[in-house]
Amino acid sequence: MSTPALTGPAPAALRLHPLRDSATMLRRSLRRMLRYPSMTVTLVAMPVVFLLLFVYVFGGTLGAGLGGAVPGGAAGGRAAYANYVAPAIILMTVTAAVQGTAITIAMDLTEGIIARFRTMHIARVSVLTGHVLGSMIQAMLSVVVVTAVAVLVGFRPAAGPGGWLAAAGFLAAVTFALVWLAVALGQVSGSVETASNLPMPLVLLPFLGSGFVPTDSMPAGLRWFAEYQPFTPIIETLRGLLMDEPVGNDAWLALAWCAAIALGGYLWSRRLFNREPAR
Repeated sequence: MSTPALTGPAPAALRLHPLRDSATMLRRSLRRMLRYPSMTVTLVAMPVVFLLLFVYVFGGTLGAGLGGAVPGGAAGGRAAYANYVAPAIILMTVTAAVQGTAITIAMDLTEGIIARFRTMHIARVSVLTGHVLGSMIQAMLSVVVVTAVAVLVGFRPAAGPGGWLAAAGFLAAVTFALVWLAVALGQVSGSVETASNLPMPLVLLPFLGSGFVPTDSMPAGLRWFAEYQPFTPIIETLRGLLMDEPVGNDAWLALAWCAAIALGGYLWSRRLFNREPAR
């Protein structure tokens, strides 16, 4: 006589709780951030150094050549260049935090904690989700610090409350997309050293866009690359929101890039996490 198949719900002890598990992994990520504050300080220090360098060392020369590219149509100069370059520095803060995400993922893999998580009765997605949410919080806190420093050195955004809210939401979307890409890069790296190097193009791409000088001042080949790479519409959108300027089609291009990067990073991360052998 055959035994009837069980069709009812699984016992409570066997059910997975993705939201609860994700919250647990988020707490782990935040506690790790508090335990190693030097990582956050390092992520903030690099954009601040670039901000001071470009405003106080190069700002007078580069600002004088901006002309009509200065937000608000102001005359060129160091103060005007601070308005121009600050959005790019803010974006660099996000890319620096993303680099930290890849390093953290690689550390978990090399230390074997990811292998242990795979053997536990938890939702697998929660392991990656905890890293993503923790990295987003770290990135947003870093952005607040860098923005405050930018204001101290002469950045004068013209956005009202709605503009600031839109800029914050837009930065969150950009961070979400780049963090998922960093999660994949951290898994594919194989070592902490490699993980610190793989996201470097994300840090360098703002230099090859409209972050520091207008694209029309570049040679033809570089100008073509700068105009069609994803960071240029992202920077232009952020600059327009902060300076209360029209963003035009740049916002739609930027959001399309964010959606593509987020989806690709998520699918790549999930595939790597599911097939990666235990260490």
